Amino acid sequence: MAVGGRNRAERLRTWLDGPSGVSRVGLERRTRWMLIVAVGGANLAGALFVLLFSTFVMPDPPGLADPARVRLVNLLVFSAYVLFGAPIGIAWGIRLCRPLRTFAAHDGEPDEIERRAVLRGPLRLMAMQATLWACGAAGWAVIDLAYSPLLALKVSMITLLGAITTCALVYLLAERLLRPFAAIVMASRATPHDGWFGITPRTMLAWALGTGVPLLGLVITAVAALVVTGMSLTQLAVTILVLGGVALLVGFEVTYIAARAVADPVRSVREGLARIERGDLQASVPVYDAGELGGLQAGFNHMATGLRENERIRDLFGRHVGEDVARHALEHGVALGGEVCEAAVIFADLKGSTRLAATRPPGEVVGLLNAYFGIVVEVVSAHGGLINKFQGDAALAVFGAPQQLEDPAGQALAAARKLSHRLRAELPQLHAGIGVSSGQVVAGHIGAEQRLEYTVIGDPVNEAARLSDLAKSTDERLLASATVVGAAHQGEASRWRLGNTVTLRGRPARTRLASPFGPPPPGTIQRVLRLLNHRK
Repeated sequence: MAVGGRNRAERLRTWLDGPSGVSRVGLERRTRWMLIVAVGGANLAGALFVLLFSTFVMPDPPGLADPARVRLVNLLVFSAYVLFGAPIGIAWGIRLCRPLRTFAAHDGEPDEIERRAVLRGPLRLMAMQATLWACGAAGWAVIDLAYSPLLALKVSMITLLGAITTCALVYLLAERLLRPFAAIVMASRATPHDGWFGITPRTMLAWALGTGVPLLGLVITAVAALVVTGMSLTQLAVTILVLGGVALLVGFEVTYIAARAVADPVRSVREGLARIERGDLQASVPVYDAGELGGLQAGFNHMATGLRENERIRDLFGRHVGEDVARHALEHGVALGGEVCEAAVIFADLKGSTRLAATRPPGEVVGLLNAYFGIVVEVVSAHGGLINKFQGDAALAVFGAPQQLEDPAGQALAAARKLSHRLRAELPQLHAGIGVSSGQVVAGHIGAEQRLEYTVIGDPVNEAARLSDLAKSTDERLLASATVVGAAHQGEASRWRLGNTVTLRGRPARTRLASPFGPPPPGTIQRVLRLLNHRK
């Protein structure tokens, strides 16, 4: 049942707002006719209330010379004013809506006059109704004053009830019907909160229409019962029953309209929050209220915009320094300094990049470099590593910092093998030397407080760079140190064979080389390494 009620409310909301994709001109025309019908219906309801209540419910004061003639005169005056006032009201209302038609005729942002015409439209229509009803009540009271002061007071009080009913209905209906245009206007520029359009005025209008008018009618009835000596118990009971019925029926409808005026914006914000919670940062809600609820809607949109901006900055941050570094910085903060940790390093450097840039068009060179770095990033990320930096045509990848890994050496070796295979298969025109090393490094942020950079410093970085240079002259174009092979788990270490011991440029210690090959019998590499360690 609740679902059915929500569906009916959704269909009613769609019908009131009009079909999606309609032009401003079509929306204005539809809104104008709906306003005419709504305002006319509200006035008709108020007029019928006044006519029926004054004729059949409230008794005439005593002392009227010819009650039948007085009723006929009042009926003629009432009918004449309706026939006279209706065209004036329609023409006045169309004049008030003229800026709305001007705004609908162009696709630009509204000017200040057009904004006020939309946002203050309900208030202006209500003021127009109050003026027309006040003129009618004054004229009617003056005519009846010739027959009896009590009759003039009776007519004035009943007309006041009808005026309150009509004005409140017009405001609530106009506010709802102008909502699509209010959304367009509010989207163009934020509007400061206006107390006339807040929750309190709407609630008070709903109370005035649903509770205040019937209670005022009861007060008038009680005064009439005390003043008019000829008022019977039956007349008093009928009056109370009529006012009670009006309070129940009209009060329910008006309270529902006022409640929807508050619930709809809150519901839209709640649905937007649910989308944000699901990760949809593109969520936004239409802003169509110039009061506190509009501030709530606009605040949600500002929040969503801020979240999108933060996500964009975080994405750019992650692209520049790596997702792991970005996540670590966001979770633990950023400070100058570093920490010592065990890590593995891959250094990949292109061979002959200077000649490549000199012999090929710049666009082609950039395309090849992007393809090369794309493969490097994809392979390193797939094996849990971090691209620490790009240096010209070289890339430095780290495994084990800042994110600790179970087998950084093994994952680095596996990534290096995969990288070598993919580069030779997908970019045969490029020749890249790949070096792999491991050991203790210092990982952290260096620079100044105003400009930081996450980097990894240590002998393994230098060793990997020298191995990369040496690997350019080998068939596999991939070399690793025996140290990193010895630190890897058995499954990956068994895919590498040990080679010669060399002295790399710029390093005092000698390095035992290793290169990939098909898996030998299990434990071979480890036995060789244990033998080497035993000899030492």
